[in-house]
Amino acid sequence: MSDQYTMEQEEIFSKVMRAGRRTYFFDVRSTKAGDFYLTITESKKFTNDDGSYHYKKHKIYLYKEDFNEFKDTLDEMINYVIDEKGEEVISERHQKDYKKETDDLPQAAEPAQEKDATATSNFTDIEFDDI
Repeated sequence: MSDQYTMEQEEIFSKVMRAGRRTYFFDVRSTKAGDFYLTITESKKFTNDDGSYHYKKHKIYLYKEDFNEFKDTLDEMINYVIDEKGEEVISERHQKDYKKETDDLPQAAEPAQEKDATATSNFTDIEFDDI
């Protein structure tokens, strides 16, 4: 296979979708027989302690014979999530004003600064970037 064929194969049609630390690549590629298929690649950036970074990638190959069933299943799953939880994002990571439900136990009034220090002391050293 020539370099020219490989280069043409990768340039049929592409779109990029950025979503925070994740980037999704949608690429139309060609089989040896000249038919098209789709690759969907998720690339996620991870930062090391020394400031350097690396990417982890996951790729899905989707062939034409699976397009309709894949699309139908994806639509069904998306509709389920929206029907059950709505379109609003409800997570601490995505909403600055998100308030986690507290335990039913009454808490003594503490000054705001002291309360924040107590709350953060209960967390581990896991960062959201590690999740």
